[in-house]
Amino acid sequence: MKTENVRLKRILEMLKSSPEDSFLLFAAAQEYTKQQDFENARKFYTELLLLYPNYTGAYLHSGKLHELTKNESLAIAEYKKGIEICKKMNASHDLNELQAALINLE
Repeated sequence: MKTENVRLKRILEMLKSSPEDSFLLFAAAQEYTKQQDFENARKFYTELLLLYPNYTGAYLHSGKLHELTKNESLAIAEYKKGIEICKKMNASHDLNELQAALINLE
Protein backbone atom coordinates (compact mmCIF):
# COMPACT_ATOMS: atom_id res chain seq x y z
CA MET A 1 0.00 0.00 0.00
CA LYS A 2 1.30 3.44 -0.87
CA THR A 3 2.31 5.79 1.95
CA GLU A 4 -0.42 8.23 0.90
CA ASN A 5 -3.06 5.51 1.11
CA VAL A 6 -1.91 4.52 4.59
CA ARG A 7 -2.00 8.15 5.70
CA LEU A 8 -5.47 8.68 4.24
CA LYS A 9 -6.73 5.47 5.79
CA ARG A 10 -5.51 6.63 9.22
CA ILE A 11 -7.09 10.05 8.80
CA LEU A 12 -10.42 8.56 7.77
CA GLU A 13 -10.29 6.18 10.70
CA MET A 14 -9.70 9.06 13.13
CA LEU A 15 -12.56 11.00 11.53
CA LYS A 16 -14.93 8.21 12.54
CA SER A 17 -14.47 9.15 16.19
CA SER A 18 -14.02 12.91 15.56
CA PRO A 19 -16.07 13.70 12.43
CA GLU A 20 -15.94 17.45 12.97
CA ASP A 21 -12.22 17.77 13.68
CA SER A 22 -11.05 20.67 11.52
CA PHE A 23 -7.48 19.43 11.17
CA LEU A 24 -8.59 15.95 10.11
CA LEU A 25 -11.08 17.35 7.58
CA PHE A 26 -8.35 19.53 6.11
CA ALA A 27 -5.86 16.64 6.09
CA ALA A 28 -8.35 14.36 4.32
CA ALA A 29 -8.98 17.01 1.66
CA GLN A 30 -5.24 17.42 1.16
CA GLU A 31 -4.65 13.68 0.85
CA TYR A 32 -7.47 13.26 -1.66
CA THR A 33 -6.06 16.15 -3.67
CA LYS A 34 -2.63 14.49 -3.73
CA GLN A 35 -4.28 11.34 -5.06
CA GLN A 36 -6.14 13.43 -7.67
CA ASP A 37 -9.47 12.31 -6.21
CA PHE A 38 -10.87 15.78 -6.64
CA GLU A 39 -14.48 14.82 -5.91
CA ASN A 40 -13.65 13.58 -2.42
CA ALA A 41 -11.24 16.45 -1.83
CA ARG A 42 -14.05 18.90 -2.68
CA LYS A 43 -16.39 17.07 -0.29
CA PHE A 44 -13.98 17.52 2.62
CA TYR A 45 -13.19 21.17 1.86
CA THR A 46 -16.91 21.90 1.62
CA GLU A 47 -17.59 20.19 4.95
CA LEU A 48 -14.65 21.96 6.59
CA LEU A 49 -15.72 25.41 5.44
CA LEU A 50 -19.36 24.78 6.38
CA LEU A 51 -18.35 23.82 9.92
CA TYR A 52 -15.47 26.29 10.24
CA PRO A 53 -15.99 29.29 7.95
CA ASN A 54 -13.13 31.10 9.73
CA TYR A 55 -10.58 28.39 8.80
CA THR A 56 -8.82 30.90 6.59
CA GLY A 57 -6.12 28.62 5.21
CA ALA A 58 -8.68 26.30 3.64
CA TYR A 59 -9.91 28.95 1.20
CA LEU A 60 -6.60 29.01 -0.67
CA HIS A 61 -6.44 25.23 -0.97
CA SER A 62 -10.09 24.96 -1.91
CA GLY A 63 -9.60 27.62 -4.57
CA LYS A 64 -6.51 25.81 -5.89
CA LEU A 65 -8.61 22.66 -6.16
CA HIS A 66 -11.11 24.59 -8.29
CA GLU A 67 -8.22 25.72 -10.46
CA LEU A 68 -7.03 22.12 -10.86
CA THR A 69 -10.49 21.11 -12.03
CA LYS A 70 -10.66 24.05 -14.46
CA ASN A 71 -13.37 25.92 -12.51
CA GLU A 72 -11.72 29.33 -12.51
CA SER A 73 -14.91 31.21 -11.67
CA LEU A 74 -15.42 29.05 -8.58
CA ALA A 75 -11.76 29.52 -7.63
CA ILE A 76 -12.15 33.30 -7.89
CA ALA A 77 -15.29 33.18 -5.76
CA GLU A 78 -13.52 31.05 -3.14
CA TYR A 79 -10.53 33.39 -3.03
CA LYS A 80 -12.79 36.43 -2.67
CA LYS A 81 -14.75 34.80 0.13
CA GLY A 82 -11.51 33.86 1.88
CA ILE A 83 -10.20 37.39 1.50
CA GLU A 84 -13.27 38.79 3.23
CA ILE A 85 -12.94 36.29 6.08
CA CYS A 86 -9.21 37.05 6.44
CA LYS A 87 -9.94 40.77 6.67
CA LYS A 88 -12.47 40.13 9.45
CA MET A 89 -10.11 37.75 11.24
CA ASN A 90 -7.06 39.96 10.72
CA ALA A 91 -5.25 36.97 9.19
CA SER A 92 -2.65 38.86 7.18
CA HIS A 93 -0.56 35.89 6.00
CA ASP A 94 -3.52 34.02 4.53
CA LEU A 95 -4.91 37.30 3.18
CA ASN A 96 -1.69 37.94 1.26
CA GLU A 97 -1.68 34.44 -0.20
CA LEU A 98 -5.32 34.66 -1.26
CA GLN A 99 -4.83 38.09 -2.84
CA ALA A 100 -1.83 36.80 -4.81
CA ALA A 101 -3.81 33.76 -6.00
CA LEU A 102 -6.68 36.01 -7.06
CA ILE A 103 -4.39 38.39 -8.96
CA ASN A 104 -2.86 35.41 -10.80
CA LEU A 105 -6.30 34.28 -11.95
CA GLU A 106 -7.90 37.59 -12.86
